[in-house]
Amino acid sequence: MLRTNISPKKKQKNFIKYKMNDGLKIMYLNPIGFDTYDSFFAEMIEKNKFSNTEAHVTSLSSKVGQMDNLEYRTYNALIASDLIKATRQAAKEGFDALIIGCFYDPFVLDAREISGDMVVVGPCQSSIEIALKLSNKFSVIIGQKKWEHEMHSTIIEYGYGDYLASFRNVCMTVPEFQENHQLTEKKMIEATRLAIKEDGAESIILGCTLEFGFFEKIQKTFNIPVIDPSIAALKQAEQAARLKNKFGWKPSRQYSTQAPPESDIKRFGLFSEEYQFGNRIIVN
Repeated sequence: MLRTNISPKKKQKNFIKYKMNDGLKIMYLNPIGFDTYDSFFAEMIEKNKFSNTEAHVTSLSSKVGQMDNLEYRTYNALIASDLIKATRQAAKEGFDALIIGCFYDPFVLDAREISGDMVVVGPCQSSIEIALKLSNKFSVIIGQKKWEHEMHSTIIEYGYGDYLASFRNVCMTVPEFQENHQLTEKKMIEATRLAIKEDGAESIILGCTLEFGFFEKIQKTFNIPVIDPSIAALKQAEQAARLKNKFGWKPSRQYSTQAPPESDIKRFGLFSEEYQFGNRIIVN
């Protein structure tokens, strides 16, 4: 048994010092060149981050185009180069963790390969890891049936296929989630009801980062965990950053996670210029 003569008051003081002493530097990357959503994510982060987290909300260069969603594989393919360059740049700037802010987790494994000591997280994987600490079966509420195949493939690749109860779509595009909140909420509540009653879901994951602002009402309605993917990714990133800084648990560079040799990067002329983000909001 561990014994101590420190008074309860002294213990509390030490705990606060441990909790607050080292700052965390997190980047939330909106992986499109359309920056209108950045302020929404910045507000979410300001409300939910640890007090010692400095968060940068960024978006890709406008040169990738003004797509306001990544619902299609075509759009995903078009951001690949910029996303990898942005990851490399974030690592050079000394960020502890990077969030790729799309539930598809686009190119998350590719980004991890070039991230140096920086941890890279995706909303899909983050949400599932949290959901499975709270339940054994989860359903994902998605916008359109179109999304299901790509998301299902990702969930299977992560090894979580056996825990997936269902996908339930609400027949809405990404931009539509924030156009009429009352309609969005109504559709999501109905989809959740069906996921629980017909599919056996024990928890719900909102399958788009623009589904923010709805989890609390749905959670209170059904009294089961409802995971907001943007918040899940933020908290997983902060936790990973803390573990990296305290215990040295940084990305492995062994075997499948080996990074490209710096000699090759120099020889091929890769990353020769600093990546210019399209937008940046700093949340202290």
